[in-house]
Amino acid sequence: MHGWIILDKPLGLGSTQAVAAVKRNLRSAGFGKVKVGHGGTLDPLATGVLPIALGEATKLCGRMLDASKTYDFTICFGTETSGLDAEGEVVATSDVLPTLDQLQQALAQFTGPIEQIPPAYSAIKIDGKRAYDLARAGEVVEMKSRAVTVYQLTICHAEFVSNQVQRDALLSSITLTADVSKGTYIRSLARDIAYALGTVGHVSMLRRVRAGPFALNGAISLDKLNAFGQGAAQEDVILPIEAGLVDIPALDLSPEQARAIQQGRVLTGIAMKDGLHWARDANSRPIALVENIGGALKTVRGFNLTT
Repeated sequence: MHGWIILDKPLGLGSTQAVAAVKRNLRSAGFGKVKVGHGGTLDPLATGVLPIALGEATKLCGRMLDASKTYDFTICFGTETSGLDAEGEVVATSDVLPTLDQLQQALAQFTGPIEQIPPAYSAIKIDGKRAYDLARAGEVVEMKSRAVTVYQLTICHAEFVSNQVQRDALLSSITLTADVSKGTYIRSLARDIAYALGTVGHVSMLRRVRAGPFALNGAISLDKLNAFGQGAAQEDVILPIEAGLVDIPALDLSPEQARAIQQGRVLTGIAMKDGLHWARDANSRPIALVENIGGALKTVRGFNLTT
């Protein structure tokens, strides 16, 4: 059992709970004990794409964590909370509300390489402890600034205070789509956008619509996962391991070359571009994630797939 289950994580379910649900349904479907891991945490208050790796695909979880991601999110202006989302105590309020023109001008400064301070309520470890555990215990948590990249930031939908959409109408909330690098906190991005507009805000909706090569159109609901555990067909529930590799080129190897890679030897003399590839054998079976550097092809992670 090797591959991916791409879950459209529902509201209120934690990533660890989602992994537990996959394990439970795999057992119920008769697959026994399967190694399971996820490719990027989603907060319980967030929904959307959660890649869950099975078997040898768990070797790609680190690569999935490093992948870029896309989110839809709504900033509600005028109120900031301790968690920068719909949970937590209100810590700041403001009567200032921006116009759409002001928002559009502000977004330019949040596109490209930026520095941001992660939320105190986050899974980042400080002296071996999760920041959110320290924050919930009432400790003052000082988060260090980090460099991230916002590749694109676009407006999806605007809600105005009045029903009249005028040039100077005030925004009560804005829904944006953000394509971001690894390590980007959308809650921090929303907070900083609000600050740039002279007000405060929090995230009232957060939905991940893409994680690396996986998008919502390939995700399944929790109901479909549970139906699989109760005997429904496996079709479209478990994707092959190579589904997590479609964003890099494949490399076809001869039987001799495949054996060499599986033995961890370095191959030379293959005409190919530098960079990551996934190597497959004569049966189109993935055997390794490999990297070519200056004509030397080395194994990054090998896959132990049975025929």
